[in-house]
Amino acid sequence: MELGITTFAESYPVDGRPTSHGERLRQVLQEVQVAEQVGLDIYGVGEHHRADFAASAPSIVLAAAAGRTSRIKLTSAVTVLSSADPVRVFQEFATLDLLSSGRAEIITGRGSFIESFPLFGYSLDDYDELFSEKLELLVELARNERVTWSGEHRAALRDQAVYPRPERDLPIWVGVGGNPESIVRAAGYGLPVALAIIGGQPARFAPFADLHRKALLQGGFDPKTAPLAVHAHGYVAPTAEQAVAEYYPSYARAMTLLGRERGWGPMTRDAFDGMRSPDGSLTLGNPEQVAEKIVGIQRVLGIERFMLHISVGTLPHAQVLRSIELLGTEVAPLVAKELASS
Repeated sequence: MELGITTFAESYPVDGRPTSHGERLRQVLQEVQVAEQVGLDIYGVGEHHRADFAASAPSIVLAAAAGRTSRIKLTSAVTVLSSADPVRVFQEFATLDLLSSGRAEIITGRGSFIESFPLFGYSLDDYDELFSEKLELLVELARNERVTWSGEHRAALRDQAVYPRPERDLPIWVGVGGNPESIVRAAGYGLPVALAIIGGQPARFAPFADLHRKALLQGGFDPKTAPLAVHAHGYVAPTAEQAVAEYYPSYARAMTLLGRERGWGPMTRDAFDGMRSPDGSLTLGNPEQVAEKIVGIQRVLGIERFMLHISVGTLPHAQVLRSIELLGTEVAPLVAKELASS
């Protein structure tokens, strides 16, 4: 199973000190380098268009990372396809694939924030239709050098060639937060799915994993060619007590701020403790605990990739780097050993 890291390049204040976007992006590049050095498989950068996130152009950040690495896969996490031009998205990631010698991937999604819609001139009334139509076009672009296509929200293409072409077939995943229609849509194209587990119990996503595999088979696709991944919040520290003490203040601050926008209640310590329980959504603790949680999720959902999102709130950079190091040097071997014996 592949293990990796995702980030949104969060730029909340750390210990009361503002984090500039430039500083945060330079930290992200260091994170990618450390992730590769400790043997992790993939690093993903999300797309947001807000003051509290530094990465509005993941492909550019990943291109910079490509020049500093040689092995680790580089993906968006996610590309907000609904408010983007699929032709440009394909060109950017095909270019990244060439620069990185075949390491680029795209995780597409509808996005968890809405700022990009008015920014790029789209209506939220077309939220579902935009994604469905643009995913169709992106898949066509990835699979065919010349494309004939028409839709409601973009100019038609008539036997149009799109370049550059990637070094190999460009992997396209669909990020899903818990929408069955999104699962079925992805399976209809034979695409892999990344499940975002940011609350509740991972076990409740088992029906989505089963639905994906059944829909793939019904569409004539082999489920082995369209794997499942999980993206989850969490943190690794030398001890469980240290993990909680270091992670909770930043996590609670960020989730409480987001909750004010979305109508959630504030993040409390009781809620946090429930989330970090063996059945909860947080993958947090010492290396043994984190490995046990990842193995448990793999066995329940049958995933082939797990991506840990550390900086939900902006943590001190040294702590993030240490957590990445522990994930690669201690957690990954434990996960591999446990899965090999089962």
